Amino acid sequence: MLFSYDKYSGFFSSDLLPSLGTKINQEAKLRKYIISPFNLRYRAWEMFLLIFVIYTAWITPFESAFLIYRIDALVIFDNIVNCLFAIDIFLNFFMAYLDKESYILVDDPKKIAMRYLSTWFIFDVCSTLPFHAFFFIDHKESGVGFKLLSMLRLWRLRRVSALFARLEKDIRFNYFWTRCAKLISVTLFAVHCAGCFNYVIADRYPDTKRTWIGAANPNFKEEGLWDRYITSLYWSIVTLTTTGYGDLVAENPREMLFDIFYMLFNLGLTSYIIGNMTNLVVHWTGYTRNFRDKVEAAQEFAKRNQLSPRIQEQILSHICLKFKTEALQQKETINVLPKAIRSSIAHYRFLPIVQNISLFQGVSRELLFQLVPEMEAEYFPPKEDVILQNEAQTDLYIIVSGALDFLADIDGHERIIGKAVAGESFGEIGVLFGRSQPYAVRTTEISQILCLSRKTLLNILRVNPEDERIIMRNLVLKRQGFGGFDYVESDSSLVFNNWSNRGTNDQGCSHVAQQDTPTNPSDLISIDIQNLEAREKKQVANEGESYGCNSELNEQKGNRSQSGTKGSKHINKRVTIHMKKNNNSLKEQNGKLIILPYTLEELFRVAGQRFGDYNLKKVVNAEDVEIDEVDVIRDGDHLFFLSTDCSGIESNMM
Repeated sequence: MLFSYDKYSGFFSSDLLPSLGTKINQEAKLRKYIISPFNLRYRAWEMFLLIFVIYTAWITPFESAFLIYRIDALVIFDNIVNCLFAIDIFLNFFMAYLDKESYILVDDPKKIAMRYLSTWFIFDVCSTLPFHAFFFIDHKESGVGFKLLSMLRLWRLRRVSALFARLEKDIRFNYFWTRCAKLISVTLFAVHCAGCFNYVIADRYPDTKRTWIGAANPNFKEEGLWDRYITSLYWSIVTLTTTGYGDLVAENPREMLFDIFYMLFNLGLTSYIIGNMTNLVVHWTGYTRNFRDKVEAAQEFAKRNQLSPRIQEQILSHICLKFKTEALQQKETINVLPKAIRSSIAHYRFLPIVQNISLFQGVSRELLFQLVPEMEAEYFPPKEDVILQNEAQTDLYIIVSGALDFLADIDGHERIIGKAVAGESFGEIGVLFGRSQPYAVRTTEISQILCLSRKTLLNILRVNPEDERIIMRNLVLKRQGFGGFDYVESDSSLVFNNWSNRGTNDQGCSHVAQQDTPTNPSDLISIDIQNLEAREKKQVANEGESYGCNSELNEQKGNRSQSGTKGSKHINKRVTIHMKKNNNSLKEQNGKLIILPYTLEELFRVAGQRFGDYNLKKVVNAEDVEIDEVDVIRDGDHLFFLSTDCSGIESNMM
């Protein structure tokens, strides 16, 4: 969504600082006949007058130097222009202004009038009165005094200065070209005025042959108007650029004195132009220069420390991406804003994404509002490692855009064990369990990722215990869906130290128990990298097998795999557990699918938690045969548990 700048700026933005709550002040109802400075019609009127300001800037010096006053079309047009500026003077008595202390529009007619009369009223009147029309005096007879009075019309140029000041602040216009236009305008106006003034000196000198133009052309007054004007511009530009061909030089003290002041003025003007152009070029190229310096420093660092080509490539990719996306993040802009605005921006950008993450499903909206402002968005180029395997994890990551691969080092070979796309999260194991990262995460394309620090997450969860339990339950469900998991024993370092003191009878735990999902640390599920290795090896071993193999061959293959890995690695098996009661058929019981634990004791404990009966002492298979060792259980078996109060076992085949 684009920021509607013109809604608040009118024509080329306002030179007045809007009050706090810009939209409210612009829409505030003013007194009758009072005009708002933000009114679009008034802004259009100002832009219309600027056309005549530019005309005045050219015609005023030109008239004073080359034209004789007489009633003609040009004089009539000049008087029409004067009438337009007189109308503007009248409108200024009804123009509300912005109080500098309160930043509120003042619409009191008396205050408006007093303010205008005490500031620009006299200058505006003097620049509007047509003195020659009042006195009907010829230029030849009027003398220098009336020429200077006519030059008062140049006061209108302050409107052009205000226009460029607004354009430089207006983000819709390129600052470089706006500044260049201003410098060119100043230069052309200086050249025009200097040529006209120098011609006036030559024209009014008693001996025309002892002038800068008369020495080269004694009959210059008989030349055409535009020939004399172009000759004056030629002298002005040659002097401004310090070329000095020597064909037009000062011939009398008046011209010499004017040339001295003009050349001193040129020194300042040239310095001003060169300084501004240098700043513009440096500003334009500074960003690229800083980028090149960073790349060169990174290459020198990699060369000095003899880094591998892959690490060098990741460093260069990260610097290039940061250079391209630095304007998108705008951290400096966001950091200077108030916290409420920063939070609103974060909620608008990322809340729809975060609330759809599986880890945060079911949590309160208050928790999400606390988490989102603490997240920072970062960009990662393709094939860059976000997390390394066995790294101490300190951040939780949420993918806004892009895609990533999960990789594990198996028998010295890096293998892909999973993928993640936009709308998913990773890093929960290290953040919530305080364990090292069991797998590496690497981008496959340019990705934008939200980062949330572990310390911040845990601090927020401490004050939201209900949401804490929901997140842990969501984590268990997500890990179960990923595959390759194993139960872990209680660890005081897991998540929060006070979990072990909460007991199992509180309301939160009873609620979770109704969902058949454990939340105590001893029941939590984490990734076991050995299980991932076993799963990967099993997939590699099965690559050559056809899809239609019968169950007997698969069982034999599984037995060979078990015998080959016995005592070294545990292969995951999925089994369905049932609770068998007296006089009930085995088929009538609703089962629960679980990952087979390492030991028979763990199996009884898990079954007791799932069925709410901790007196289980016996387990049988579908053939009603009692099981004494966990190794004899096959993948896909149905297991039936009997409690100590059962009087007998009824067999029933599946």
